[in-house]
Amino acid sequence: MLPPSPPLPNPEPIAPPSPLAATEPPHDCPRCPRLVTVRDALRAEYPTWWNAPVPAFGDAAAWLGIIGLAPGKHGANRTGRAFTGDSAGALLYDTLTKFGLASGVYEGKPGDTLALDGAMILNAVKCLPPENKPTPEEIRTCRAFLEDQVAALPNARVFVALGQIAHQSAVKVLGGRLPKAPFAHGAEHRMPDGRVLIDSYHCSRYNQNTGKLTSEMFEAVFARAIALRDVG
Repeated sequence: MLPPSPPLPNPEPIAPPSPLAATEPPHDCPRCPRLVTVRDALRAEYPTWWNAPVPAFGDAAAWLGIIGLAPGKHGANRTGRAFTGDSAGALLYDTLTKFGLASGVYEGKPGDTLALDGAMILNAVKCLPPENKPTPEEIRTCRAFLEDQVAALPNARVFVALGQIAHQSAVKVLGGRLPKAPFAHGAEHRMPDGRVLIDSYHCSRYNQNTGKLTSEMFEAVFARAIALRDVG
């Protein structure tokens, strides 16, 4: 008698539906050939992972937009929810909870009780890029989705860009000009229509481990965002 087959791996929790569903790329978005190749390889290697464009996550009535770089391999690309499943998410969601922008408990999986209040998380690039480095063309190609999602947030008057690539895409989407809005941690840029963009170093594990970004530095960015909201 043949031995019993090993059990199938437990599937990852299903990602929550996007609050901006009409603006999302298709699950098998074909726009960036290099990223499609990465996605197909990961689907074969890790069939229980999300392995698709990662949707927006948060409150559709958000006053604050948070723009990240792209999904992490073992984070959002695996779980299907932005900043979920890696150390970048732990710092981000701890900070949002501290400032009343998140409730529930973050457990690193979409099935937890975490919810955002007043904030929406978007990405400059929706799909996993090799080594977390999208090409300029991939960034430009994906910017159309970011434009649509920012446009779908009429109450968002303050934005936080996590890292330089997110900053560059955010400035362009918000109608600003890069020469007049250089990236720097904590820098503020007022866009032509009055919306404000605040820069932060990305909350990646590398930046945390090297001390480039501390929790105090990160919290200061969100404290400033709330101060800008409160002064109108």
